[in-house]
Amino acid sequence: MGVRIFTLAKELDMTSKELISFLKTQGHKVSSHMSSIDDPVAKILRDRLKPKAAEAPAEKPKASPAAAKKGESRPAGSATQKTPAAATGKKKKVRRFFPTNEYTSGGPGRFAGKSRRSSRKGGGGDPAERKKPVVFKAPEKIEVSVPLALKDLSSALGMKAQVLIKTLFKLGKPVTINDFLDEDLILEVCMEIGTEVEFKKKEEDEEELLKTIEEEAGSDEDKIPKAPVVTFLGHVDHGKTSLLDKIRETQVTAREHGGITQHLGAYRVDNGDVKVTFIDTPGHKAFTEMRARGANVTDVAVLVVAADDGPMPQTEEAINHVRAAEVPIIVAINKIDLASANSQRCKEQLSGLGLNPVDWGGETEMVEVSAQTGEGLDNLLETLSLESEILELKANPQRSALGIVLEAEATTNRGVLTTVLIKDGTLKHGDCVLAGACYGRVRDLIVNGSEQVEEAGPSVPVTIVGLNAVPDAGAKLYVLENEKQARQIAETRARNRREMEQAEKSSGKKRSLIDLVEKVGSGDVVDLNLIIKADVRGSIEALRSSLVGLSTDEVQVEIIHTAVGAVSQEDVQLASASDAVIIGFHVVADDRARAVAEEAGVEIRSYKVIYEVVDDIRAAMEARLAPEELEEFHGRATIRQVFKASKIGNIAGCIVSTGKILRNDKIRLIRNDVPIHEGSIANLKRLKDDAREVKEGFECGIKLKGYEDIKEDDVIEAYTITQKARTLDG
Repeated sequence: MGVRIFTLAKELDMTSKELISFLKTQGHKVSSHMSSIDDPVAKILRDRLKPKAAEAPAEKPKASPAAAKKGESRPAGSATQKTPAAATGKKKKVRRFFPTNEYTSGGPGRFAGKSRRSSRKGGGGDPAERKKPVVFKAPEKIEVSVPLALKDLSSALGMKAQVLIKTLFKLGKPVTINDFLDEDLILEVCMEIGTEVEFKKKEEDEEELLKTIEEEAGSDEDKIPKAPVVTFLGHVDHGKTSLLDKIRETQVTAREHGGITQHLGAYRVDNGDVKVTFIDTPGHKAFTEMRARGANVTDVAVLVVAADDGPMPQTEEAINHVRAAEVPIIVAINKIDLASANSQRCKEQLSGLGLNPVDWGGETEMVEVSAQTGEGLDNLLETLSLESEILELKANPQRSALGIVLEAEATTNRGVLTTVLIKDGTLKHGDCVLAGACYGRVRDLIVNGSEQVEEAGPSVPVTIVGLNAVPDAGAKLYVLENEKQARQIAETRARNRREMEQAEKSSGKKRSLIDLVEKVGSGDVVDLNLIIKADVRGSIEALRSSLVGLSTDEVQVEIIHTAVGAVSQEDVQLASASDAVIIGFHVVADDRARAVAEEAGVEIRSYKVIYEVVDDIRAAMEARLAPEELEEFHGRATIRQVFKASKIGNIAGCIVSTGKILRNDKIRLIRNDVPIHEGSIANLKRLKDDAREVKEGFECGIKLKGYEDIKEDDVIEAYTITQKARTLDG
């Protein structure tokens, strides 16, 4: 339903002609007062142009009888002569659709300024001066930062917000007082009123502030030795977590699904005077980014290699991560208690990767240990302590804290839990912190999962309660002066991320795993949209990397949304709108989300082990890949004579020179070594009988289906097409 021009003009106290003229300047095509405009446009016009309620005129002072008598003696047409409007006691309302001067703070017009104080006092001063508009003088130059709210631009220009709104509306940019303006729009407005504008790089200023905080060092006297941060890396099932369990005397592996570590963990171990922070990283190949993050926060890396297996693909990958982080490597050769263990062979293989044992004249310490018996663990701890002394690790606990987010998750009872490794400084209860696009005030500090503390110093892995959202793993944590400052930077980063994600979004995809790849083979690239919900950020990174890596030229995996926490109704609505499948990793969907998903036909899949996710997505994609077509050659026959039959057409009298000719074969007709026709066999005869096949050396009659142009010495090549299932690997 629309609104007629004449109806809207009446509401706006305008003539239809005025409204039509204005709409044409804004690019709307209207022909007459009976034309209709859309409701959204009509609403904007009402909001911007509807006249305000007429203000009651100020009460005039009563004239004295003498003055009244004197007024009666004046000639007609004098200033005090009563008009019909004055006689009725009403003031005629004069309204202009466009003020005579767009940038005035006084004078007639809807946006004109009014001196209410003067009215209340009876309008003191010269009446001519009171009626004279005060012309707005635009400033020569303003300095602003974007994004900028319209009300803030109004303040910077010294212009009424309503005048600014009208100016933008005339430029075809309908906005409200709380809308944010970008650089182009601000430039357009300032050019219109003749003001030069300079943009302050707010984001650069914010990032410069963080850089300054990061580079804050303090005096050397404030620095004290700190505990080393040791990362365990290596191939899956080589015993990294089991070794850490033995050191910490815990049972971490018993809580992991699939028998592998799928979360990055950090633990503080105090053994007498030796204090060490251990970081345990997953060994599965999908967790490359998590392992890389572990290497980037560590002081010393322990490469765990099973004595019975030797170096594996993830072992070599871990070595590359450690070398990129430029930290020393200590090798722990684990499982020496097994009968199949061969430490010497393991050392030989490691030397081939550039890690030469110290006892062979190299520079890499290699310690033989057993996670089952505990053999060699004291030697490993002693080696780590010695290495940290050589490195002379120091930090300044007096400065504000700097940290790295290792993991983060959203819980129902305590909110967002963020595990942070403090690299320098001291984090205190009540500090205002920034981590990526998240901010908050530290409400609780928890060490080793249960111990609440008031502060955490260098090399301490601590869980923070108090952030407003789940930060990305690997984000740097800063302590800022106040929460407002942290919120501003976080909101800027969040807005930039949203804009980037919005630019990368695509639409028009299917939703079930089978339907998602139905178009494969048609020549079109099919996008498989996925929404990933997981318990921690690190798992999301691993899943994203693994699933996007499955993309081929025919099927592209698109991750349209990721978040920590249970599958919600909003996730289902997004999946329905974008035709996506929801992957829940270590999380489930609530009852409402399941009900909405069933109604909307959205598929929710839950997993606990990452390779099951990868295998399912891979299988679903491969199931619909167009099969590879292979041509299988059967035989070749040469036409010796052409027989013409009036009822059935030309028949080729042939001899099979190679292989065999089958009745259901496809054929290729070749003349002078050039293929001239491809088709099939209509009839195959041996002597006068129908034949299913004719072998090499025998004569036969062949009638081609729907083709008559055959000649002597033409060659009929027989073949069949077989289909081979394809995989994503080709």
